[in-house]
Amino acid sequence: MSAAALKAETKDIVIDEVLPHAPETVWKVLTSAQLIARWLMKPTGFEAVEGKAFTFQTTPGGNWDGVIHCRVLEVVTNRRLAYAWKGGDARNTGYGAPLDTVVTWSLAPVEAGTRVQLVHAGFVLPRNETAYTGMSGGWKKVIRQLDEISGENG
Repeated sequence: MSAAALKAETKDIVIDEVLPHAPETVWKVLTSAQLIARWLMKPTGFEAVEGKAFTFQTTPGGNWDGVIHCRVLEVVTNRRLAYAWKGGDARNTGYGAPLDTVVTWSLAPVEAGTRVQLVHAGFVLPRNETAYTGMSGGWKKVIRQLDEISGENG
């Protein structure tokens, strides 16, 4: 398959916001397991260390047990955090269909605080349409919670 054809079948969620907090504050909230549990889900085994595997548990569906398997891919303190995000079961369609994506958080200092860019990349359509649609709205809520918790930890 050509690169152009492959690109036509994948979609990314991109959210770009400026939060009124220092990059170090946002980084702390992005990389503390206890704080991640408050703005996303409780991680099991998370450490901001490249190669570290961890999981999230969400609502199971069909043949999928609800476990999201993650692995830290990149850590640049106060700047960038990326992790693989995989889940689902091949027997599922819709909710719980196989998902093999990457979540990347990029932080940049700006006058008003920190520009936070979240890219959740690699949704294959139509297989991941349900996940893409649900997570497009879900990540917007997550960013609002990240902002709120960063305000408490600044």
